[in-house]
Amino acid sequence: MPELPEVETIRQGLAQWVVGRRITAVEVRHPRAVRRHEPGGQHFADVLTGRTVTDVRRRGKYLWLPLDSGDAIIGHLGMSGQLLLRPVGAADELHLRVRFRFADDGPELRFVDQRTFGGLSVSEGGAELPAEIAHIARDPRDPEFSDAGFVAALRKRRTEVKRALLDQTLISGVGNIYADEALWRARLHGVRPTDALTGPAAARLLGHIRDVLDEAVKQGGTSFDELYVNVNGESGYFDRSLNAYGREGEPCPRCGTPIRREAFMNRSSYSCPRCQPRPRGALRG
Repeated sequence: MPELPEVETIRQGLAQWVVGRRITAVEVRHPRAVRRHEPGGQHFADVLTGRTVTDVRRRGKYLWLPLDSGDAIIGHLGMSGQLLLRPVGAADELHLRVRFRFADDGPELRFVDQRTFGGLSVSEGGAELPAEIAHIARDPRDPEFSDAGFVAALRKRRTEVKRALLDQTLISGVGNIYADEALWRARLHGVRPTDALTGPAAARLLGHIRDVLDEAVKQGGTSFDELYVNVNGESGYFDRSLNAYGREGEPCPRCGTPIRREAFMNRSSYSCPRCQPRPRGALRG
């Protein structure tokens, strides 16, 4: 699933190409793509036709496009969603779900989603911040993110540190890939108890999270397959800079010890056995 760097890369591309443009037609080609919009596909199209996009914003892994009506389009990419800009008349993608056309006859915006786990909806009055995503925490790249607040909240939790990093009500935008990378840089195993972290250790971890996310954004995110691409259909290349995630059996870039893979929440965690020792007494799996 796309994490903050991938979604931020898409946000930047959309901001360059759709802000200030008036929507003249909306075509919903698959009802699941707008299933979160309860009034249905026709209503989705009707309330957006004639509206102008005024900005493109992001909260964690969600995008929203404020409109001149005061409403907003909310988008979540799910596992395979793509927001692509294509010339009018270009061949339709196999999994095209929603199409937006604009008054200037410039590139149209297409929502493509092979697995249809993602989706679009309209948030009434949600231009400033849609109520549907207001519960999601700010991310470390947000100017209003509180470092001290995060450190305090993290240390109050009674859970494992990696589980905490994936909690979008504590810190948003961090998923499996970037949690593993930040923990590798911080020399922390993902099962370390959060309430055992010192204040300085938690602050250092946050610094590594921010650094990893910033570097990944600069490189367009991480692409392991063709499902994640930017608005121009191009892949990111942060996968070339990964130190732990997906590198099972390869030497740790820091000490040379083979990277290990462990089961974690129906997924996998990657870490260095030497640099990130498992805390004593921690259960496996």
